[in-house]
Amino acid sequence: MAAWSSPPSLRHLLMLRPCLPLSPTCLAGSLRRHIHSRCRLFSSAASSSTLTHGDIASTHGDADGVVEVNPPRGTRDFPPEDMRLRTWLFDQFREVSRLMAFEEVDFPVLESEALFIRKAGEEITQQLYNFEDKGGRRVVLRPEITPSLARLVIKQGKSVSLPLKWFTIGQCWRYERMTRGRRREHYQWNMDIFGVPKAEAELLHAIVLLFQRLGITSSDVGIRVSSRKVLQAVLNMYSIPDHLFTQVCVIVDKLGKMTREEIEKELVSTGLSSEAVQGIIDVLSIKSLSKLEEVLGSDVEAVADLKKLFSFAEQYGYADWICFDASVVRGLAYYTGIVFEAFDREGKLRAICGGGRYDRLLSTFGSEDIPACGFGFGDAVIVELLKEKGLLPDMSRQIDDIVFPLDEELEGPASSIASSLRKKGRSVELVEDKRLKWVFKHAERINASRLILVGNSEWERGMVRVKVLSTREEFEVKTSELE
Repeated sequence: MAAWSSPPSLRHLLMLRPCLPLSPTCLAGSLRRHIHSRCRLFSSAASSSTLTHGDIASTHGDADGVVEVNPPRGTRDFPPEDMRLRTWLFDQFREVSRLMAFEEVDFPVLESEALFIRKAGEEITQQLYNFEDKGGRRVVLRPEITPSLARLVIKQGKSVSLPLKWFTIGQCWRYERMTRGRRREHYQWNMDIFGVPKAEAELLHAIVLLFQRLGITSSDVGIRVSSRKVLQAVLNMYSIPDHLFTQVCVIVDKLGKMTREEIEKELVSTGLSSEAVQGIIDVLSIKSLSKLEEVLGSDVEAVADLKKLFSFAEQYGYADWICFDASVVRGLAYYTGIVFEAFDREGKLRAICGGGRYDRLLSTFGSEDIPACGFGFGDAVIVELLKEKGLLPDMSRQIDDIVFPLDEELEGPASSIASSLRKKGRSVELVEDKRLKWVFKHAERINASRLILVGNSEWERGMVRVKVLSTREEFEVKTSELE
């Protein structure tokens, strides 16, 4: 193998002209050319080795130290206007969780890789941001939240009493192909219940409550519901071994993303007969609970579970939001029973949220199983839907007061006024060293409610001048009575 030709080091550059001293300018130029050469060599080596994602160019500045200002591909900055929207949405998540009497928890975004590596062919295991830390441990930026939740439940052990009703809002990371409403990072609202065998109706109620608070109706969004037990019943009909169940779930979850022929081919590759594959596809095309009962029989557990859930939906008052769809199986291996996902009825967006029952997750981590179910609700798709429906709230900046001293010697008194108002719970911006014309324009830009002017003549009388910007009303008020 031919050796690379190394560029000269800085020491070599200095030795080439021992009799000619280098000025600072020459030295800087030589150093810059040396670094530039090294960067080209590194870039050449990197492009021919293992860096294949095509994102490396966006992570480096040029040789003059100019930094790439865009965030890594698939991630987001949150400037103030976007942060206001995010905060508003998270407040909606938290308020619904409060109404449902859930407690908030949180976990580190960095987790052990073993928590998310499963051998079921799940797509998520191929999308991990995983690496070895400086201590030699395999770690991952969590791609979803449920395993972290399960870990915390196991850690808490008998120190907590069941049932547990927990929620969290956390960031998740997946290296996946980006589409509308799908990025490589997103925030996700999770609600989970441990210790209740039949709690899906409560979770669906929480989802519907959120939609209603956001102004979304059942004509905008629906929730498809099915059960993993439906597929299990079909496999039993064809005497398919239990160990193939999870693998089949992962494959049929791709319905709608792959052609029917491709799905059938993958199912056959697992060892299923053509007759069994046809039977699976036929059952998964059923959209009516009564039709499912005709095919599987009324004594099948999946049918009984689903009928009970739809009965609860009538009692809760959200029956018009949900529909049966046997093709819903969800792609994660740990689901065991009822599964569901919300969708926009116009079909323009990917799933808005999804979840289900996972009664046997804890045992995969070496603990005793507890009945559990939950859902994940991302921030990206719902914002796209709100944009589509014209339901995004006005996220303009709004503050209560601007305090402005008309003279430099009044900056101290103005600070005192601002401090007093803040202690009373008002949001206050203290503006100094600006012209009055600029202050008025600034007040309009940030939607300030009042402008409080601290002037010499007023201050000598213990007063300030207040201008209510919405009505243009103007008056003087004693500083002790300013609210």
